[in-house]
Amino acid sequence: MCGKYVAGLRREAASSRGFFPEGSVIKTVYFGGGTPSLLSPSAFSDICALLADNFDLGAVEEFTVEANPDDVCRGGEELLKAWQDCGVNRVSIGVQSFHDTHLRWMNRRHDAAEAEKAVKLLTGCFGNVSLDLIFGYSGLSEMKWAQDIGKAVSLGVQHISAYQMSLDAGSMLSKLADKGRYIEPDDEVCRGQYFMLQDILDASGFCQYEISNFCRPGFHSRHNSAYWAREPYLGLGPGAHSFDGDRRRSWNVSDLGRWLDGAEKEGETLSDVDIYNEKVMLGLRTSAGVEASLLGESDKHDLSFDATTGRYSIGRRDMFVSDAIIREFLK
Repeated sequence: MCGKYVAGLRREAASSRGFFPEGSVIKTVYFGGGTPSLLSPSAFSDICALLADNFDLGAVEEFTVEANPDDVCRGGEELLKAWQDCGVNRVSIGVQSFHDTHLRWMNRRHDAAEAEKAVKLLTGCFGNVSLDLIFGYSGLSEMKWAQDIGKAVSLGVQHISAYQMSLDAGSMLSKLADKGRYIEPDDEVCRGQYFMLQDILDASGFCQYEISNFCRPGFHSRHNSAYWAREPYLGLGPGAHSFDGDRRRSWNVSDLGRWLDGAEKEGETLSDVDIYNEKVMLGLRTSAGVEASLLGESDKHDLSFDATTGRYSIGRRDMFVSDAIIREFLK
């Protein structure tokens, strides 16, 4: 199956050569949306080669791979060396927690010891490592959450992403909640955990540049920042999304078999209202905010205004309720 998948990527990459306008410069590459760390070094190298055959990657500044701790531990230095040889210079690792009871509850394949070992392997090979954590779930005490954050900081990573647990429709957790077998923590508990995250990371030298993202100075995710700035991007593979930087969004079918059979992309053309709403939603997620001219005189909410840049942004503490604030400005 891996061979078929690589062949499918090669076909799609070749048919997408003209996606970027002439003169465009590709600055980031991101392997994610699944478990790319499962790929063997040879399969990973094959994919990188087909990308280089079809696109000019000579100006790439950031090449990220998403990884699971158990894959990193199993592949060891051989796997990491293969990534380096292909130009990878940033790894995002899904740790989620450093407590075994929580990891088992989340049905993660790794344990806390593997998570720590994997991060140490990565920081020994790469100068830019991002670590994911999860908060806002039943059973996570203030002490354990503080320990999770502190452990992440102590391991020397350059970037931390932290996401609040959500009940997605149809998920196992949602079904348990419907049956009364899982009770979400209330908003005040989650708010307290979010503020703790902000305070510990701020005291540890991290800057918050987006709702869920914190970095040491100079280590923001360039790839994700391009999404929020509505820059064009091309996605390859099942379920991958693309955007032309203006009005056209498209996406592949998520079913692997149909994608391998060459199913047509789906897509939409954005209206002026769609574009406005996107700029508001994406811009206000970030500490940079949006240009004042986009919102006009903002008296709907106590947004922060930077007279130097001429931009509105959501205040640091209000980031926790950013969704509600953003809705006020949508058309």
